[in-house]
Amino acid sequence: MDQILILVFQLIVLLFSVIIHEVSHGAVAYKLGDSTAKDAGRLTLNPIKHLDFFGSFLLPLALFLIKSPVLFGWAKPVPFNPLYLRNPRRDSGLIGLAGPASNFSLAIVFGLLAKLLMIFGLASASLFIFIDIIILINIALGIFNLLPIPPLDGSKVLFMVLPRSTENFQIMLERYGFFILLFFIFFGFQFLIPLIGFIYRFLGSGMLM
Repeated sequence: MDQILILVFQLIVLLFSVIIHEVSHGAVAYKLGDSTAKDAGRLTLNPIKHLDFFGSFLLPLALFLIKSPVLFGWAKPVPFNPLYLRNPRRDSGLIGLAGPASNFSLAIVFGLLAKLLMIFGLASASLFIFIDIIILINIALGIFNLLPIPPLDGSKVLFMVLPRSTENFQIMLERYGFFILLFFIFFGFQFLIPLIGFIYRFLGSGMLM
């Protein structure tokens, strides 16, 4: 199959998966009483509203150049204001969980589609490759974003469950989080690949890993 076509499809899937991820944050925030994202026009699938130069372009390109088995990235974070939330500590964690949950949901939906197509013999190998790309990218996004490193969603979940006595640790983690994240992306992401592959083997057709 044409490698350029596959690359373009991967980038399109990545783009819309991270957009759905961010819109999910905003939708849950709105449901919990914060209309900041809605007022900023971020509850939309329009890519222009969400693109981030590093996360949406440079990082996927860098991963492609180093021949990473999985492309991933992010869009501009959807804003929310904890002051509008009924329970800021808990609700911030729930808003954080919404993004990865949307990615796992997409992976499960397309995984079920792949299984049905396999059972009824209704798809070609090429179609399974495209479906598996959707599954694999969304599994990677879901797992990656659950890492407890600011500004990733997992840090919000971590701060939700940590006792208030650890606020100094939280402040330190937020201060150096981006540098820790960059280090992890280029030196630690390989340790996530076995977990991504494990989940993919349950959901995908097996065409990619």
